[in-house]
Amino acid sequence: MRPGARRPLSTLGVRALETLAEVMRTGSATSAATSLGMTQPGVSRTLAQIESAIGFELFYRDRGKLVPTKDGLLLAEEVEFALAGLRRVSNLANDIANSAAGELRVVAPPSFTDGVLPDIVASFLRKHPGVRFNLDSRSLETSKALIATRVVDCGFMKMPVAGGDLHCEPLVSSGSGCVLRADHPLAAHAVLTPGLLRGEPLILLGSGRQWRIQVDQAFATFNLRPTVAIETHTHGSACALASRGVGVAIVNTLLAQSYVREGLVLRTFDPPILHQYAFVTAVNAQPSRLVAAFLEEARAALSRHSSS
Repeated sequence: MRPGARRPLSTLGVRALETLAEVMRTGSATSAATSLGMTQPGVSRTLAQIESAIGFELFYRDRGKLVPTKDGLLLAEEVEFALAGLRRVSNLANDIANSAAGELRVVAPPSFTDGVLPDIVASFLRKHPGVRFNLDSRSLETSKALIATRVVDCGFMKMPVAGGDLHCEPLVSSGSGCVLRADHPLAAHAVLTPGLLRGEPLILLGSGRQWRIQVDQAFATFNLRPTVAIETHTHGSACALASRGVGVAIVNTLLAQSYVREGLVLRTFDPPILHQYAFVTAVNAQPSRLVAAFLEEARAALSRHSSS
């Protein structure tokens, strides 16, 4: 071969590399042709093109078999590595297309991460086992900033959500209820009103927040004020305290369901106080396949929660 006439092996394409690897494995152009769905002359022609491109022989013939040269064996080892890498790339592309790989970063209020999301995440990962999941819990303002700047992929927030840089997909609505011990006298009522709760020690959440203002307003319609025995900040602690018999917890029904275990009951609170939640993404970001799949998983799971 004349000096300078060589051309890069990569210009021959993946098919040429596959042909070389198969001949190395089988030692026969005929067997390689059968495995690859080619003709024997086609395999021989491809080997000749490879040898012409690289400038040295890959095989010598011995009683009808193609026996690799030392140089051919050295090259074949790297060809196998290259083909394995291409297969990994192809498999990863398929996984990403099928939402089976990648990373999903989600932010949500503590009440969501502790009570509602574990079931949703577990169900999602059973369907997408290759996905890495990062679940964070932050304050409202920090969560909004993380989503808007795409530090995280998506999040859950209580509506209304202010901010023109956020896209909100309404997800679920929940009423309010009362958690109390099953042996409490008020457990006999299907619906508990401020009138029935008059003078009853209460466990309330979120002092100073809109939710607490709505509770106070509900009692005001009965010309009453709630008797606050304990203030706390999580539904888990409110239900745990109710299970000790220290009071009746007024809670978000959706977020409290995970904590209503044996010995506790959940009763409807009236007048209704509604809680609406949204699935939030950055307004200018096109949701990935993973984000879209996770939204559908969350929608289905929360629909079951709210109807139960």
